[in-house]
Amino acid sequence: MFGEDGTMLAIGFTHPQLFERAFLEDMVNWESEIKAIRGVEQVLSIPGAINIRKESGDSTERLLTEKIFMPGSSDSVWNQSLETFLNLPFYRNLLYNPESGACLTAVYINKDILKSPERVGVVRAIRERGEAFAKKHQLEIHFSGLPFIRTEFAESVKYEMNLILLSSLLLTAVILLLFFRSFSAMFFSLIVVLAGVIWALGLLSLFDYRITLLSALIAPLIVVIGIPNCIYFLNKYHTQYAIHGEKRMALLSMVERMGIVTLFTNLTAAIGFGVFYFTKSQILKEFGLVSGISILVIFFISLLAIPAIFSFLKEPKARHTKYLENKTLSGILLRLDHWVINHRMGIYLFWGGLMVLSVFGMLRLKSVGHIVDDLPKQNRIYQDLKYFEKHFKGVMPLEIVIDTRKKQGAVSLQTLKRMDEMLGVLAQFPEMSKPLSVVEAIKFARQAYYDGDSSSYGVPNSFDIAFLLPYLKMKSDTGQSQMSRLIRSFTDSSRRYARISVSMQDVGSVRLPQILSEVNKQAVEIFDTSRYSISYTGTSVVFLEGSRFIISSLTESLLLALLMIIACMAFLFRSWRIVLISIVTNIIPLAITAGVMGWLNIPLKPSTVLVFSIALGIAIDVTIRFLVNYKQDLPRYNYDIAKTVKATIQETGISIIYTSLILAAGFVVFLVSQFDGTKALGYLTALTLFLAMVTNLTILPAFLVWFDRQKKKSTK
Repeated sequence: MFGEDGTMLAIGFTHPQLFERAFLEDMVNWESEIKAIRGVEQVLSIPGAINIRKESGDSTERLLTEKIFMPGSSDSVWNQSLETFLNLPFYRNLLYNPESGACLTAVYINKDILKSPERVGVVRAIRERGEAFAKKHQLEIHFSGLPFIRTEFAESVKYEMNLILLSSLLLTAVILLLFFRSFSAMFFSLIVVLAGVIWALGLLSLFDYRITLLSALIAPLIVVIGIPNCIYFLNKYHTQYAIHGEKRMALLSMVERMGIVTLFTNLTAAIGFGVFYFTKSQILKEFGLVSGISILVIFFISLLAIPAIFSFLKEPKARHTKYLENKTLSGILLRLDHWVINHRMGIYLFWGGLMVLSVFGMLRLKSVGHIVDDLPKQNRIYQDLKYFEKHFKGVMPLEIVIDTRKKQGAVSLQTLKRMDEMLGVLAQFPEMSKPLSVVEAIKFARQAYYDGDSSSYGVPNSFDIAFLLPYLKMKSDTGQSQMSRLIRSFTDSSRRYARISVSMQDVGSVRLPQILSEVNKQAVEIFDTSRYSISYTGTSVVFLEGSRFIISSLTESLLLALLMIIACMAFLFRSWRIVLISIVTNIIPLAITAGVMGWLNIPLKPSTVLVFSIALGIAIDVTIRFLVNYKQDLPRYNYDIAKTVKATIQETGISIIYTSLILAAGFVVFLVSQFDGTKALGYLTALTLFLAMVTNLTILPAFLVWFDRQKKKSTK
């Protein structure tokens, strides 16, 4: 109805002699340079400001619009122009802050260009012109507004995608080389993983999805998740070669014993990511679909490529399998054996105590989100946003739409007075800038009607409204385009709807609902709800609802992932006790991570809630690996659960520790990001995976031994 609210790029600076003639004339030239940039539709600034002037004819009076500052005019005319400008309340705290000397220039960019890749060039050109002007006058210049924030954010995401991907590949290569002591094992594992990355990026392109802060993480996630596949396969290959001493038999045994295990571990990981597709958030849908498919693709690449590649390579040498005899880890696993068999109560008390602390921590959790939430405080985008919040109370759009329910209702004197009262309410909030509406345009026109007297800047009375109302219907021409455009932008064509536009601070998802509630409480007292309807929108409100929506969707996806994983576990093990044991084992790390977030005051927001579904899908892999090995070994130990558990810890423990640490290290790589949300996703997921490793080597086998005793009791 009124166009889009996110097309304004704000440029600000503070100058001690802001109204010096030479400086303002240079601003005129600078404004002309910005207007010449393709895609810039309008520039609103001090040197381009207009005034409304009353002109009296023989028998009629009319209002004309004209530019205030005219370069080349005499000093006396210029001084008079400056006096006129400073006498206009309309521009005060809109284009300049009289107390701090801060100046704001609003650049409006074509909405179609903002939705295309061309926006990068337009924003960059505006920024270059601004920085050149600032350098010439030795100013510190600031940029903000949604076009600037979104463009800079997108460019940072592209850079970070490459940075995190390269960092994860480098770290993985080093770990693999240290682990296997084999260049070929490291090299071909990376080839397999890179094939998965190419598939993931290919799927993004095939589905025509844009690179977002979330989808940019898919490639490094495939690296992190794909490497354990290689480790699982190669670890089993080396183990079987050590037993049989024959390469072909070792490879066949690797596929036979690890094929189904790796299928289900990748399937549960794919579920942990894929459930995002069933949310109602488009960003999460895209992330879930591409990551879920890519994880299954990397499984098939691993299953087909690793046996084929290593069938052509030489047999592993003694140094390549030396890691299987790690004395330090073997000693740790023997100690865990002892605790699991003889001190289970101590294990239960330890994890039970942590769970109690975690519950208290979870009670401290808060859900808070900001539009620039993921940016560090020292980032220029964040700093510039705070500059505009300090001097102009922000640049984030909030729109209030008033439906009068009848034609021409928006410009009736009664509605104008009510809207002016509403503007007074909004002015009381320190988080909001000067509100704009058709009332401000009428006040401006009334001041002109009374020969520019600033005391006449107010809502018209019944005497002068008859003269002023026709100017609400002014047609656009060269002299009147800015004022007529301003008036028409605040009412629809039928004059039924009116809007109040206000920029505000990035107050966050906790404070914004409080502000809206307080505003609405007073609004319904001003506007009779039987005659008026009021609605709230704008990017600030959309962000608030979107943040709530995504967190709600992520919570639903976690529950869906849990149900799907339970179904997979039930199909795989056919035992409700085993399913219950495995779920409890993996819920504990998630609960402890949530507790840590509460104690450390890490808020719930989309980037942190994302941790739980991802971590659950990956952590359950360790459980499946342990339980499948346990199930396969039961016949070998005559169904003695205690002996089987002990053997399973020794047989799978080293590979579980290695793969868990590699996964955790892979997520720690996300700390190279400049976005706090990506960092949080990295260290919280790493923490959860580390805890899952410990629970799977302590409480899971302890539960299995307890399960054996319960079975014996029931048999008796």
